[in-house]
Amino acid sequence: MDLSKISPERLAALKRIEAFEEAGRFDEPIENDPPSKELLPENVDYLCEKFSSRCKTRLANAIADRYFLGLIKKGELIIDGVFGTEHLHALERGAVITCNHFSPFDNYIVFHCLRKSLPRKYLYKVVREGNYTSFKGLYGFFFRHCNTLPLSRNRRTMMNFTTAVDTLLKRGESVLVYPEQEMWWNYRKPRPFKVGAFRLAFRSGVPVLPTLITMCDDPEKTDGSGYPLQRHILHILPPVYPDLSLKEKAGAEKMKERAFTLCKEKYEEIYQKPLVYGGGKK
Repeated sequence: MDLSKISPERLAALKRIEAFEEAGRFDEPIENDPPSKELLPENVDYLCEKFSSRCKTRLANAIADRYFLGLIKKGELIIDGVFGTEHLHALERGAVITCNHFSPFDNYIVFHCLRKSLPRKYLYKVVREGNYTSFKGLYGFFFRHCNTLPLSRNRRTMMNFTTAVDTLLKRGESVLVYPEQEMWWNYRKPRPFKVGAFRLAFRSGVPVLPTLITMCDDPEKTDGSGYPLQRHILHILPPVYPDLSLKEKAGAEKMKERAFTLCKEKYEEIYQKPLVYGGGKK
């Protein structure tokens, strides 16, 4: 790879990833995002109970679908295949879906590959607070209205968030959560998981459907930063069911460990090398 062709901003991001991996700081942001505003309860309608929210959601989903399908048609978002479709039965009665987080577009890759198997045809996405409150323009519109469930530093907002996720899961919806927490641009290794996604699944009594998106460089195309355009394959892994004989803490931890093991094994199978982080730490 010719690093001289990559933009300074992306080179700086790659260097931060290298340093953070070496230090084991896997859940910290590598992007220089501006400070975000606190999301208050009155500023989010998680379940689209308002007529205006439902209208904006329908409009946002229609625009987003057209936008991303256009990227796929033009070869700017490349999905080479999906494997493990035999595991999609886990979505029949509601599930938490997990995925590695390396791009603002990875949630659409998951949706595009699973949409025909989503009983209600929607995929709800958990997003960080700053994406919901601080992004402007088209992406900001998507972040606020494409069936997104924003986190918040506000305790009352998070109580509403938890209630809404439980309601959605129990009515058979699927909710995408990034257990790695932060997006690391074009990073291929699965990072250690946070337990939050698995707590949500355990509380609602639904399975977790782990997925892993693997990547390779396109031999000819580059993205807007000069980095090789990535070609993606979605791997759907066996569902992880809650062991309801355990209490929540132990049960969620058990689900988390199993889901990470599945992702680790798939990573090692596809890339044909052990999962080792900076400094030789596994």
